[in-house]
Amino acid sequence: MEVKKIEWRKTEPGFSTRKKPQILTIPEQNYFSIRGIGDPNLPDFSKRIQVLYPLAYSIRMSQKAGWVIPNFQLYTVYPLEGYWGLQEKFLSAPVMQKSHFEYKIGIKQPDFVTPEIAESAKQRVLAKVDPALLDAVFFERRPAQLVAQILHVGSFDDEPATFKILDDFIKQNGYQRIEKEHTEIYMSDFRRVEEAKRKTILRVAIKKI
Repeated sequence: MEVKKIEWRKTEPGFSTRKKPQILTIPEQNYFSIRGIGDPNLPDFSKRIQVLYPLAYSIRMSQKAGWVIPNFQLYTVYPLEGYWGLQEKFLSAPVMQKSHFEYKIGIKQPDFVTPEIAESAKQRVLAKVDPALLDAVFFERRPAQLVAQILHVGSFDDEPATFKILDDFIKQNGYQRIEKEHTEIYMSDFRRVEEAKRKTILRVAIKKI
């Protein structure tokens, strides 16, 4: 029997790579997530990414491993996401440094992934990843959220100019941000794509004024 495929780029909200800003509601979603602090250019950030992908691919490739997951559907692994803010002790710092960051990175999982499936995935990758980091990974169901987002193309260091466009759009449409933190969705693999061509969706939570 043919297995139905999840075409998330075409059917799910929030993954548009159009350059114009937009307002939309993101539904409840499943994630493998892990928290961290500090400069994302340092090795610790990469190590946290490296524990997430084996988990995501263990579910995606479950059929080839003989792991039967109820209601399984074929899909492409979702992109890495980062939720970025500042450590509390640096909130009043006169100049923001990358070492001040506090973040949560994650990879979205299809709706058929349950907490039990997530735990089974963790057991299946035990021999492949750092056990301490694996223990820090958690499976979560994130609530629905009203957001504004825009596509940024280029270096992460150039994001402020794109955020300015997004902030102006939010105000002009009668909304306001409800938190200083923001989400980045890495539609390009920043480990392989040159800076000038990187595509990153910038997203912020909003409410109607």
